[in-house]
Amino acid sequence: MTGHVASVDLVQLLALARDIAVQAAEFAARARRAGVEVAATKSTPTDIVTATDRDTEALIRERILAARPDDGILGEEDAERIGTSGLTWVVDPIDGTVNFLYGLPSWAVSIAVVEGPAEPSSWHALVGVVVNASTGEVFEASAGGGARLSAGQGAGAVGASQTLQVNTGVPLGHALVGTGFGYAAERRREQAEVLLAVLPQVRDVRRNGSAALELCAFAAGRLDAFYERGLAPWDHAAGALIAREAGALVGGARGGRESDELVVAAAPGLYEQLVAALAAAGAGA
Repeated sequence: MTGHVASVDLVQLLALARDIAVQAAEFAARARRAGVEVAATKSTPTDIVTATDRDTEALIRERILAARPDDGILGEEDAERIGTSGLTWVVDPIDGTVNFLYGLPSWAVSIAVVEGPAEPSSWHALVGVVVNASTGEVFEASAGGGARLSAGQGAGAVGASQTLQVNTGVPLGHALVGTGFGYAAERRREQAEVLLAVLPQVRDVRRNGSAALELCAFAAGRLDAFYERGLAPWDHAAGALIAREAGALVGGARGGRESDELVVAAAPGLYEQLVAALAAAGAGA
């Protein structure tokens, strides 16, 4: 355990992250009810951002800096803020923006706090919170403290919680696997080719359009595994910690850490089978 981690109260840090995430989810949900439209596009014409994405991240940043002005912030919609504390907040104000735009109930606020460089291959995740604003579900975890699911009851409050545990003992052929697709046409073509090879080997595949919620669904036993290529750090920072604390193995290509090249999550045993199937299909090769 490093000096930074040793000096941090993870209970207090998780409570702060939860409070901010719940408030941000309520803010975004109110904005969604008032109406939403595309404000801009990013990597491709289908990779959209709404004014609510930007406003929600601004709210999150304001709350973080008011409470912990020395921390860094890595967010999807604004420039990285380099801190001096050794801790960085990794923020996705709305994960599942297309769902948000269309009124589909699978979008979330995702907030993690990590120690070290703001890079998944190097950081150590300390706490993570994912709030499904449509259902009120709050998924959370702290390093070494397990993962839990509760129902939000207003800003900062949670109802009765349940401990999360991934499904175990599931062979690849019986696995319900979550995945997702990128926005660039070439990336989607590559992902479709991988899916074509993997689909006959598993029970079925699900895709809800939010990697954060897919990882949390996996942690809650609603899926047996998850994989996706092309994810940004803020897409999986909180969800990966929640999955790990629920008993999952989480990794990336060629035995490495999770990255934009590949994120894979499954229980031991199934993890190795899925990684082998993905490698044979060319994912992360």
